[in-house]
Amino acid sequence: MSPSARPRTIVIGGGIAGLASAALLARDGHEVTLLEAHDTLGGRAGFWEADGFRFETGPSWYLMPEVFEHFYRLLGTSAAEQLDLTLLDPGYRVFFESDPDPVDVRAERAANISLFESLEPGAGAQLDRYLTSAKETYDMAVDRFLYTSFESFRPLLVRDVLTRMGRLARLLLQPLDRFAAGYFRDPRIRQILGYPAVFLGSSPDRAPSMYHLMSHLDMNDGVLYPQGGFTRLIESIVDLARAEGVTIETGARVQAIRSGRAPARRGGKAAVEGVTYTNAAGAVVQLDADNVVSAADLHHTETQLVEPGKQTYPEQWWQKRTSGPGAVLVLLGVSGELPALAHHTLFFTADWADNFDRIFGKTTSVPNPASFYACLPSATDPGVAPAGSSNMFLLIPVPADTGIGHGGINGAGSATVEGIADAAIGQLAEWAGIPDLAERILVRRTIGPADFADDLNSWKGGALGPAHTLRQSAFFRGANVSSHIEGLFYAGGSTIPGIGLPMCLISAEILLKRMRSDVSTGPLPEPMPARPRSPQPR
Repeated sequence: MSPSARPRTIVIGGGIAGLASAALLARDGHEVTLLEAHDTLGGRAGFWEADGFRFETGPSWYLMPEVFEHFYRLLGTSAAEQLDLTLLDPGYRVFFESDPDPVDVRAERAANISLFESLEPGAGAQLDRYLTSAKETYDMAVDRFLYTSFESFRPLLVRDVLTRMGRLARLLLQPLDRFAAGYFRDPRIRQILGYPAVFLGSSPDRAPSMYHLMSHLDMNDGVLYPQGGFTRLIESIVDLARAEGVTIETGARVQAIRSGRAPARRGGKAAVEGVTYTNAAGAVVQLDADNVVSAADLHHTETQLVEPGKQTYPEQWWQKRTSGPGAVLVLLGVSGELPALAHHTLFFTADWADNFDRIFGKTTSVPNPASFYACLPSATDPGVAPAGSSNMFLLIPVPADTGIGHGGINGAGSATVEGIADAAIGQLAEWAGIPDLAERILVRRTIGPADFADDLNSWKGGALGPAHTLRQSAFFRGANVSSHIEGLFYAGGSTIPGIGLPMCLISAEILLKRMRSDVSTGPLPEPMPARPRSPQPR
């Protein structure tokens, strides 16, 4: 390829990370083709429709709004132009096994300080201190750790990091649950502050207390919801990618990432050549490229698409890593309204430690009763259910174990998956005081860990990706570039910076920075200048 030619880049995977990566790279002058195995785009942020109900099968919390805003502004637009965002108040409701009265976490800091004071004398002032620490930690993470590829550590050797090294070490080495216990005695408060670890694919006793920054997101910033759901979010990024000139091909299942022979010199890398994939018509296609970006599951990419001997993360590397939890999803169309539930509702068992040990311990089993999450988008978005009905889905964390089985429609899933669903429905009905819930179900579908493995190539059938433990956070997490194949890069929740929609958008940006050899630690300037897209001679 001549120096003046546009680099040809293939992106594997049409989830949010792949779409965002494709859009940013195209704006930066790459000729981008995105290959998605399924007929629809969105990856984990998928959807399913039945009998007038539209269910989302993936992410449901809109947190870190400034990350979404920054991504849109890079592409010359804004969240306000792309989305209709609603602030949820309460941000979420919590039911406790040991307490008949639910707790509503509010949209504003002052209201949450008053709430905590009502739960434990003196806890209001302590929450004020806790949230101040959370914001300071979050700001430092954004400035120094989230938007870097860790290609070089030199930019981290700056005053604001060096003067905080002692505190950073404590936040990395002390678990989140012990950190919260240093502020509060009430077990309900500790559970509220510890549960965000689950968003990171971990547990409060395994996630570093660095992640108390998560409480800044819901208790300072508040929780938002995009009307039309996260399907609308994906649609907006698809539109932006296409506007930047990205070619998107669905029904294109990649079989292999092709690369040449490594040079004989010691430490030499092979060069990426492109991919081999099967298209929607069943034909085998070889597509050449200068770069390949896999936004698919990193375990699948490395162990199935990259040939042995060129794998940066072979199977033996994964054997020493910890998966985030699996999940059973239960999609329910229900007649009538469910006023006992908020848009987001959490159900916490009293034996918190046992619940997480069953999911993450050496010997795993399905918790019963389980701590789980219920989402009621019809409380905010009338378009997701027929008039007079409710749209609800449950997410029950379970071990990352494909042996738990597949889900199905109207009870057709594995006995284990359907049993988990029945238990959660019964538990919700009892705790929230909806005794006739089961009788009111009009539509039911379950999704199990085996579905995550089959549909998303998810490692061990996990619902999220590698857990955010100390050994799997920041520069200890999988890097976004191959060590053995020049021109092979990664994006998405299984690489840096980690799990969640905002992290996936950031992963697209630090991918671009890696390809530019940009070792800066902060977000890129807004907007990105659009480079010429007209083809040039090769």
